[in-house]
Amino acid sequence: MTTQERGSARAKPLTAKGRATRQRIVAAAAQLMYERGLTEATLEDVRAAAGVSGSQIYHYFADKQALLLAVIEFQTAAVLELQEPHFPRLDTMAGLRGWRDALVDYQRRMQCRGGCPIGTLGSEVAESNPEARLAVASGFLRWESAIREGLTAMHARGELDADPGDLALATLAALQGGLLLTQIQREVRPLEVALDTMLDHIASVRKISPATA
Repeated sequence: MTTQERGSARAKPLTAKGRATRQRIVAAAAQLMYERGLTEATLEDVRAAAGVSGSQIYHYFADKQALLLAVIEFQTAAVLELQEPHFPRLDTMAGLRGWRDALVDYQRRMQCRGGCPIGTLGSEVAESNPEARLAVASGFLRWESAIREGLTAMHARGELDADPGDLALATLAALQGGLLLTQIQREVRPLEVALDTMLDHIASVRKISPATA
């Protein structure tokens, strides 16, 4: 039985106050893990940052692994929520480019610091924590699916002469690589180039004029 399954097996419905406390713990843990990394962010640090007792942490989470899984879900939801307004419009080139602009503008406002929260977690757990790796993979799949939905709609209208699944995966891969280089180089150009190259490719395999997008 996995940590997540053990936590679910003993979980009880939470009151509104309980949900708020649990969310505060997860948010504090997410911030600490984002800033310090998984190893350096201890449960004691989380307890202090969230303003709760140790017994409260263990009331909601069996161990640090259970908290980590909750943090992965929290960060995935946060990343997707930030882009949610753009997802319904990813079925046009104008919508795709608007999404691209929003991603670049966000990195510019962040001064190219932090990178992708999901990707950062993934790089830390990929070789040492199979359960967490799968949770991160699930988060990336949700992100890829949101991109693929728009491209699938274009394909269904007969506007796209390529596999929308492959294009969505390639777009997400370009985005992740661009985010990493943007973080390392502290400039948005790598993200701009990665996304522009991918969107130019999508435009090149369309069956109608870009002017009609």
